Order: sequence, then structure tokens, then C-alpha cells
Amino acid sequence: MITDIIENEEYKDLVCKQVHETIDFLLDNNQEFSITANVDAITFNPELPSSIKDQLAKFSLFVLSNYTFTTVEIDDAFISFEAGYGSENFGSVAKIPLHSVFQIVVDESILYINSVATVDRFNKNQEENSMNVFKNNPNNKKFK
Repeated sequence: MITDIIENEEYKDLVCKQVHETIDFLLDNNQEFSITANVDAITFNPELPSSIKDQLAKFSLFVLSNYTFTTVEIDDAFISFEAGYGSENFGSVAKIPLHSVFQIVVDESILYINSVATVDRFNKNQEENSMNVFKNNPNNKKFK
């Protein structure tokens, strides 16, 4: 069954390597690109105002060109970049787990697609989840 594959940790690791190598190739060739990513797993620093974040679709497109392209950083687990969001052009750094990159797009054509980005259990914001676990512990009510 397909879910046995896309929900497999080893397959997720394979996808991360593929996404990393594809993005590295584009960066090495100075090729601007866009990515569609599962926003459930993205962290923004500073956090986007709710008026902007609420407007993002579950799978949102991020265009990595011009200034944003120059800020792209990638490691074995994440891609990050600075961009302006919303009509206010609110500046924030997006940090996206590689397994949450759903598509890599060049010149309006899909270069790469990743079905692991659709797996909810892989794509929850881990920082947010750990804080919710902390808040939901009855012993921590005094810290809320």
C-alpha cells in the first residue's frame, strides 16, 4: 500500500536527501526556483502575524528569487530563507523541513514532487507540538 511507503521513516530520509540534492543543484547553477511546502511544518522567525498566517494555504508557494534567493540556506534537514509576506511585506525567515517540500518548481514547471509532504504526522510544527504537550500537562497549569 502506498501509505506504507510514504509513512516509512527510511523513505522520508531518502526524500530529504533527494530534495537536498535537487536544491543544491539549483543553487550551484544559480537557478532561481519556487517551492510549495506544507505550512504545518514551517517555523517563521519572527512569527507571522495571524492576519498573514491565516491567509496561507496548507500547501503554499514560496518564490525564491531576487533577494530571497540570496538568503537561501540549506542543511541536511532544513531549507531556510528570508522573505516578505502579505501586503505589508512583513519580513520573516521561513525554516522548512526538507521532507515538507511538496514541489520544486522552475519556470512554472514542476521539477520535483514529494508525496511525504502530505503525511500529517511528519509535518506538524514540532516546537508548537511540544509547547502544547507542556501546556496540556495538569502539573504545568501554573505556567500557562
